[in-house]
Amino acid sequence: MSDLPVNLAYLAAAVLFVFGLKMLGSPSAARRGNALSAAGMLIAVVATLLARDIVAFHWIAVAAVAGAVVGALAARLVAMTAMPEMVALFNGSGGIASLLVGSAALFPATAGVSSVDAGGISMFTATTILLSVLIGGVTFSGSIVAWGKLAAVLPSGALVFAGQRLVNGGIFAALLVCGVFFALAPAPDSPYFIAVLVLALALGVMAAVPIGGADMPVVISLLNSYSGLAACAAGFAINNNILIVSGSLVGAAGIILTNIMCKAMNRSLVNVLFSGFGAAKSGAKVEGEVKPISADDAGLILEAASAVTFVPGYGMAVAQAQHVVHELGELLEENGCEVTYAIHPVAGRMPGHMNVLLAEANVPYDQLVEMDDINRRMANVDVAVVIGANDVVNTAAREDDSSPIYGMPTINVDHARTVFVLKRSMASGFAGVDNPLFFGANTRMLFGDAKASIAALIASLKA
Repeated sequence: MSDLPVNLAYLAAAVLFVFGLKMLGSPSAARRGNALSAAGMLIAVVATLLARDIVAFHWIAVAAVAGAVVGALAARLVAMTAMPEMVALFNGSGGIASLLVGSAALFPATAGVSSVDAGGISMFTATTILLSVLIGGVTFSGSIVAWGKLAAVLPSGALVFAGQRLVNGGIFAALLVCGVFFALAPAPDSPYFIAVLVLALALGVMAAVPIGGADMPVVISLLNSYSGLAACAAGFAINNNILIVSGSLVGAAGIILTNIMCKAMNRSLVNVLFSGFGAAKSGAKVEGEVKPISADDAGLILEAASAVTFVPGYGMAVAQAQHVVHELGELLEENGCEVTYAIHPVAGRMPGHMNVLLAEANVPYDQLVEMDDINRRMANVDVAVVIGANDVVNTAAREDDSSPIYGMPTINVDHARTVFVLKRSMASGFAGVDNPLFFGANTRMLFGDAKASIAALIASLKA
């Protein structure tokens, strides 16, 4: 196939990417947007395979079959609760793919699709190869660390040590020096290229380990942006237009999402990346009297309520309680109650985690209410049911200026007439900060597994 039909196909794919990305901004249109973007990628892949630069298909076919098998198994077997870990691995896969594609531009077999002249690799191509390897390597190793923290393979807290920033600064300086020497004399066997590759992987690890679990939503969205930027650089390295476009879209969308996550935590990106947040507990020690409640008594209060708001958190994901939560919501609606679900931007361990879980349980999109909107209505809510959330409802963020989460916007459930907090214990959340909400005058603690507690509430309402 000549260049013109391929580029027209790439243009059509790019249009589908843009419209698909736009539709992802609405929960009701997100699935269609995802399908539209997938169709665009299919067009791009087919057009690339038909391009004249493709001379052999056997390894491509093997890789396509292997990828299809892995993707199908992941879609069928990975639980929704494990979605943050899978997203982290996806980001890492994008990073390593860009690293390999960029590296391939160094070899003669790819000379026809990269900016290689008679004198060798151009400075521009060498720079784009360098960027794809650097960003791709950081994305890959950083994503592996993020996956380890999310999957509890590694400690979820921040890992910091004396002189850590100096070490990171030294690695970055060495990367710059090796990168300059490589760009001046690019070659596949260049020792500076190998050094850049190793140092990039090391920098990804060192950049991710000091970030605590409470900041994982920000880290995941940032790594997603990195994977896009790495793909964009690889696209320039091999002169592929659709890779440049798609990588730019992913990179820009990831940066925007990262900025939204940071604003939701009232923190700067620099603070997230370099503060070592979560490395140690701080803030005032909270003391008071906890008021437990039984499922039967809580059921009586819910039965009399006219407005109930559920506030889901990672505990709901761990207990896989989203389906019984929806069932309880339907029972309350049948009783004439107005039911809403308050969604904090950083609830869970990835952006949109709670939206994904509630969508799986078929909760109507119009019942999902964003933080700012629900806070304006919270004083009129009879019962706020907090399900495994902690940091996103922590009143210390408003009241304790010595707390590490002070200033972080929260869902103000304490303004509701009654608050039910469903937790296994009084343990603090991922941020490691005590929550004064648990001792509030209008708070009742319903201890136990969230799924079992909700099931007990359902049984109480049906009795």
